[in-house]
Amino acid sequence: MPAETLLSLLAASAAAFVLAVVSAVAGFGGGVLLLPVFIALFGQRVAVPMLTLTQLASNGSRAWLNRADVRWPLVGWFALGAMPFAVAGAVLLATAPLSSLKRGLGLFLIAMVVWRRMSPRPPRLADRGFAVVGAASGLGSALLGSVGPLTAPFFLAYGLTRAAYIGTEAASALIMHVTKTVAYAGNGMLTSRIVLFGAALTPATLAGAWVGKAIVGRLNDKVFTVLVEAGLLVAGILYLIGW
Repeated sequence: MPAETLLSLLAASAAAFVLAVVSAVAGFGGGVLLLPVFIALFGQRVAVPMLTLTQLASNGSRAWLNRADVRWPLVGWFALGAMPFAVAGAVLLATAPLSSLKRGLGLFLIAMVVWRRMSPRPPRLADRGFAVVGAASGLGSALLGSVGPLTAPFFLAYGLTRAAYIGTEAASALIMHVTKTVAYAGNGMLTSRIVLFGAALTPATLAGAWVGKAIVGRLNDKVFTVLVEAGLLVAGILYLIGW
């Protein structure tokens, strides 16, 4: 392996570890921040499917570590919407106006935090409502690489916190990323080079998820919710500025 490629993988592994910790604590955010790192190191064409492989490891490990608290009915409804729309997004990836989608998502995330703060008792979706959340998330994730922050307000409004929130969100995202991976492979976007790079980053991602799980266990619900909302604001700003 060329020295330049090895250095790129080492830098990507360090970023994957740090951002896996972020994802394990907040339930999202790692993909949003990791995508520009991957684009800088490997290029746009490789970055989105490679990020999907990394998120498979990240979400899979979070779902497993929090499996006792996962709300499986919500995961099922989420998957019902996410799977077909993830396939549609993978097909549309080459032609969609990604910059407009990112800015719209950024405005939405910031508005959701403001809404949560102004509404003392935000309405709670019924279980079947998560099929719509899954559809929007599946389409956006396939097009943009990561829209984890999109789902956070709805899982929080449902009343999930800490392990239940982390595990349920991760299990839902895992199904979506598996679907995206199959769709990317069917479109010829999942090359052997991308698979090799994704496998090389897996140990760092798993280690980050384990460290993040230990941190979450030390947080109370109020601090946890504030951290998630802060992450939503940061993600919204990053999408607005086109990062």
